Amino acid sequence: MPSLDMLSELIPAFVTLFVIIDPIGLVPVFIVLTQGTDTRHRRRMAIRACIASFLILAAFAVVGESVLGIFGIHMPAFRIAGGTLLFLIALEMLFERRSQKRNQRAEQVHQELEDEHELDQQITDTKPAQPDEEPDDISIFPMSIPFLAGPGSIATVMLLMGKYENSVVMQVSVVAVVGLVMLCALTMFLLANLVAKRLSPTVATVISRLLGMILAALAVQFIIDGIKQAFFP
Repeated sequence: MPSLDMLSELIPAFVTLFVIIDPIGLVPVFIVLTQGTDTRHRRRMAIRACIASFLILAAFAVVGESVLGIFGIHMPAFRIAGGTLLFLIALEMLFERRSQKRNQRAEQVHQELEDEHELDQQITDTKPAQPDEEPDDISIFPMSIPFLAGPGSIATVMLLMGKYENSVVMQVSVVAVVGLVMLCALTMFLLANLVAKRLSPTVATVISRLLGMILAALAVQFIIDGIKQAFFP
């Protein structure tokens, strides 16, 4: 059983990752990208996207700091830069720009896939009839990269790992938190239609802005920690 002190550290870590990845906000994106497909395909895409995203984030959690070291970047500088990035994301959430960008990107990708499918259909119309083709695989792009495992979530994982660089137990716990957030995302995707029906736009806006405020405060804390470590060791 984790101690109260550990839980007091892991709960903010979970909240930060949950806000950055935003499984609730990705539900409309997932619905758009899997439009016209059957339940089996949607389930497969959801599972693949979440597993791939977990592996990507876990990989950055393990080797991310070493990669920064190759370029001569130290954790204080990354904390300041990463905190600034998270703060900008928080501002987008507060002013509802992030969800608009995600939906526009999802619509764009969906339209591109539709255009490719129509072109393939025109080519195959002149060929003998073949069994129905498998729907497009959207699990890696764009669901995993950049939506689930994008720059914000990668930076957050690396910041959390750097925060607990002296505790292997806490670093393992951070990876476990990543898995828990992905499990939440998987649940949201599997229940996408139900969530979309029950979650009104007003409630979604209130939740997004509330989480944006929390993320802004956490981002500022990362920046303060980076400044302290860099200038007042």
